[in-house]
Amino acid sequence: MDWNTAYTKTTKGITISVIPAYLFRRSEPENGLFIWSYSVRIQNGSNAAITLRQRSWQITDANGHTETVRGEGVVGEQPKLQPGEKFEYTSGTPLSTPSGIM
Repeated sequence: MDWNTAYTKTTKGITISVIPAYLFRRSEPENGLFIWSYSVRIQNGSNAAITLRQRSWQITDANGHTETVRGEGVVGEQPKLQPGEKFEYTSGTPLSTPSGIM
């Protein structure tokens, strides 16, 4: 995975990087189903230990339809990161349009 091509944002020393990928083999464009995966890297560049307790994603398709996904942790975990540590995971989402934003 080339994290140099990721969308990245740093706040208070915590860097979140995301790489989206269109899954053409799982998608059914003729039925309005476009499947995307997203790989996420969380890096603790702060001086303190952190715990990811919850997440909130807003996923918007090209028609402007927005879905908000909230929950505890990510992929069933609440990772604890010491300074300098990172955590990576991959998940996915279906869209009804070929593109969108997250």
